[in-house]
Amino acid sequence: MKYKLGDFVRFVDEKMEGFVTRIIDDQMIGVTGEDEFEIPVLASKVTTVHGYESAGTKTAVADDKPIALGEFEEKGIYIGVIADAKASSVVHFYLINNTSFQLLAALTTEKQQVFKGEFAAAVGPKSEAKMYSAQLADLQLWPRFIFNVIYSTKQNIEPPAPLIINEKFKAKDFSTTKKAIPLLTEPGWMIRLDEPEMVIDAQKLKESFFKSPEEKTVIDKPASEVDLHIEKLRDDYQFLQSSEMLNIQMAHFHKALDAAIVHQLPDVVFIHGAGNGTLRHELHKVLSKHPKVQTFMDARKEKFGYGATKVILK
Repeated sequence: MKYKLGDFVRFVDEKMEGFVTRIIDDQMIGVTGEDEFEIPVLASKVTTVHGYESAGTKTAVADDKPIALGEFEEKGIYIGVIADAKASSVVHFYLINNTSFQLLAALTTEKQQVFKGEFAAAVGPKSEAKMYSAQLADLQLWPRFIFNVIYSTKQNIEPPAPLIINEKFKAKDFSTTKKAIPLLTEPGWMIRLDEPEMVIDAQKLKESFFKSPEEKTVIDKPASEVDLHIEKLRDDYQFLQSSEMLNIQMAHFHKALDAAIVHQLPDVVFIHGAGNGTLRHELHKVLSKHPKVQTFMDARKEKFGYGATKVILK
């Protein structure tokens, strides 16, 4: 297979072009165009479009001039993920080198114990390089990413230890608001590879051991009605599995119930929806054994139907 994920190709027999977003087998690939639909096509029926650059990138010019020690930047290596301007369902992964080091970088993917080298190159100081492309909708099918980075400089500076980062991306990594990414002109998601060293404040650490008994954790007073619908709790709920949703909802329920008890509320209503009854069943199972719960019942059927439970506290 001469094509790889992220290659920009043009159909031989049709006026269509797009990105290779899936390697189906040795003969077939999936190509996603501006209409966001992935089309299976024989690899022999497309040709590579050379010189295409996705929006959001800019060419960096390597500079071998010596850098004053006080201006030499040792931190700032990121993975920047941006959507393509022509096909927004396709995202491109860039290695962002915002340091003064020359980097030798490589990306290997692993899926079901099958390893594949996707990228290997030198990335100059204050520059970026595209490493990988994929369909965002296929996030659950993405492989594990293994990033390897070696530092190099001609200056009299000791390079840091090489980076080896294993990353299995999840929906939550792309649920946040896009932000400006160094060296890229388009906003996107950013994952830092060289996390800054943790600085321990000895005085604060000492104080934490000698807190007075009067210092207590402040627990906010909950609302009288607590909505447990998953879309109210997480923005990325459409990417979550049923078990993950239930765990999030139950954690929110426990937190709200504890807060209601601490603030001595007489009662609290949990809105869980009717659905298949799983969440309602789990709530009732906890409430039936809770020492601080006097009783519980369906809450105002005319308003909630069977989709809410009112809890009377002791």
